[in-house]
Amino acid sequence: MFLTRRPSPREIKQFLDRSQSLPLSYDSIGIAKQSPRGFKIDEASSIIGRGEATFARAKQALTNWQQFDLGWVELHPQGAPVAVGSVVAVLVRHLGFWSLNGCRVVYLIDEAEMKFGFAYGTLTNHAELGEEIFEVSFDPATAAVTYGIRAVSKARAVAARLGYPFTRFLQERFRRDSIAAMRRAPGTHASALTKSSQRGFD
Repeated sequence: MFLTRRPSPREIKQFLDRSQSLPLSYDSIGIAKQSPRGFKIDEASSIIGRGEATFARAKQALTNWQQFDLGWVELHPQGAPVAVGSVVAVLVRHLGFWSLNGCRVVYLIDEAEMKFGFAYGTLTNHAELGEEIFEVSFDPATAAVTYGIRAVSKARAVAARLGYPFTRFLQERFRRDSIAAMRRAPGTHASALTKSSQRGFD
């Protein structure tokens, strides 16, 4: 949903209400763990701190959607539960216009005190088509706490396809800014180590 002005709180709520019953815009939940043909594969990760206490705070930051505290991106509703089936709207400010995009949490990640996170998938009112994982992990050998993003996506809306180079720029900016937001989360300490990669499967 593209707009020439910022949507009002009422319009955002109406968008969320309509999104509740919408299906995912792709077929197989879990594609972000795979390398499906025709999708762009993007990954980025960074050590954001060290120690078990930092890991606990990083998990709480993910639960609070702090990875979306970017200024030009907003997550609605605020305080949305990180639970399978939870529907959210991602509000993005572009160059001179806004977009609202619906997503649904599709699975959780909680691996024996070592990894925590979740994935959400795009709904049929999203400009893109795909799935994205947000995850924090703890390495007991080094005590390093790492935040990572892995996304598989392709353009769906006409505007997204026509402006695909700009769309890719925004995706890269989101990953970079999201890592910075997690570094700013209370109790975490930023590290200079950051890794990112982009791959396309056609």
